[in-house]
Amino acid sequence: MSTSKKNAYILAIDHGTGGPKAAIVSTHGEVIDWAFEEVALHVMKGGGVEQDPDEWWKAILKTCKKVIDSGKVPVEDIVGVCNSSQWSGTVAIDKEGNHLMNSIIWMDTRGAPYMKKIHKSLIQVSGYSLRKILKWVKITGAGPTLSGKDPLGHILLIKNEFPDIYEKTYKFLEPQDYINLKLTGQIAASYASIQMHSMTDIRDVNNIHYSNKIMKMVKVPQDKFPSDLKWSTDVLGPVKKEFADIVGLGKDTKVIMGAPDLHAATIGSGAVRDYEGHIYIGTSDWLLCHVPYKKTDIFHSMASFPSAIPGKYLLVNEQEIAGGTLSFLRDKILYHKDELLKEEQVPDVYKIFDKIVENVPAGANNLIYTPWLIGERAPVDDHTIRGGIYNLSLEMTREHLIRAMFEGVAYNVRWLLFYVEKFIKKWVMKERPGMKKGAIVMPELNMIGGGASSNVWCQIFADVLNRTIKQVKDPIQANARGAAFMASVGLGYIEWDHIQKYIEISNVFKPNPENREIYDKLYKEFLNIYKITSKLYRRLNK
Repeated sequence: MSTSKKNAYILAIDHGTGGPKAAIVSTHGEVIDWAFEEVALHVMKGGGVEQDPDEWWKAILKTCKKVIDSGKVPVEDIVGVCNSSQWSGTVAIDKEGNHLMNSIIWMDTRGAPYMKKIHKSLIQVSGYSLRKILKWVKITGAGPTLSGKDPLGHILLIKNEFPDIYEKTYKFLEPQDYINLKLTGQIAASYASIQMHSMTDIRDVNNIHYSNKIMKMVKVPQDKFPSDLKWSTDVLGPVKKEFADIVGLGKDTKVIMGAPDLHAATIGSGAVRDYEGHIYIGTSDWLLCHVPYKKTDIFHSMASFPSAIPGKYLLVNEQEIAGGTLSFLRDKILYHKDELLKEEQVPDVYKIFDKIVENVPAGANNLIYTPWLIGERAPVDDHTIRGGIYNLSLEMTREHLIRAMFEGVAYNVRWLLFYVEKFIKKWVMKERPGMKKGAIVMPELNMIGGGASSNVWCQIFADVLNRTIKQVKDPIQANARGAAFMASVGLGYIEWDHIQKYIEISNVFKPNPENREIYDKLYKEFLNIYKITSKLYRRLNK
């Protein structure tokens, strides 16, 4: 390993949906300083959800400059830059690298009609063409969903509804790869970032390449995508002079490819060994772990994809709304920005929510909240399902409502956990010969993301899931820490096996057996709510 610098640091960028965070992180994962800048979300009728790449870049420049100017580390000790971005978005660029329209992001469903058209056939399974989906699963691990939220849905939307932009498009890039272009001037994709396009053959994780069969099937030419594919630990190049000058960085500082948020968060959570799981609670949520093999559960929207760790697969899934529930409550209900309240100052409501929830008994008086505010991806692919409050009565207060929202997100994750453990169970039992069939597959789960900052929410997760929850220190910085670890490995400062010892756990939350009965009962009804209402929502939101 390289030891050329005793104190070495990474400028890590965590480019999330809410906006980018820039952080100075040591090569051993210690977060020295960080800054955040919010970026607007443009939501339109008909399922459109976009962001302006110019706003991304301005916010990245501002936050990077702020942490470097703080002077907490000498600039000459910053040895690398690594970005982790939101996944499943699309930026159309011209030959000069300029974006041609707003980025269509992972929430956008306008491509759904074109995905349904692709799958139109005599033999269908859950709306998918049996012949095509079997080909996709065999080659790429999983095909794009019918929701239109995947990059192929975005691209077909552009092709059909914005043909002028489609013709001018030189390359379609993930947000991850667009930011790397802005950092270096180089067009490339990582094996991790390109995976969501469902166009690469991943059967051999050490020989990933575009599939000609898939390209012909979707009728989008390969030259519309980056020709250069790299591992997440590869050096893409030095930073551009313009970037270095603006933020005050050394001009020879190297940019490491990095990976999307799911991959970076997994590494930043410390769950780098096979079958070690973590829960991320941000705007959305997921429950992931590394696995040694390629496998797909198409019926519950999860599959093993190329990891940020070369030669490994990562079990990938995602649920649309988790912490986004609380920002929805704050921004759209309690402190809506209308004329009547425009002068009102919004307090730090998340801390207030925690205090309220602590004083409400488990089960919220049998009030149930479903967090499907913009449809769902896993364990059901259903873009028409919507959120709701069930069993509301005059005896309820806002305290019950807020507690129910915390618990509803946990019920949704428990739903996902059931299929994650089912996905890996056979492999785990083979590796643990003494394990009984009824044993818990994942007894402990690390928890990260903004939601993991809440002690009461961590305890709710422990109780609802009936699992030990380990709250990672500085959980909101897991993505930045993961980006820094990728850079540190890529530059030779550490090895993957070292990461776990650098992860600190703030608290350990054990399930409270007194809450087992109430949460088992309400979880069962949570599942029943989906079964009963899914057809209704399909009619309402068709």
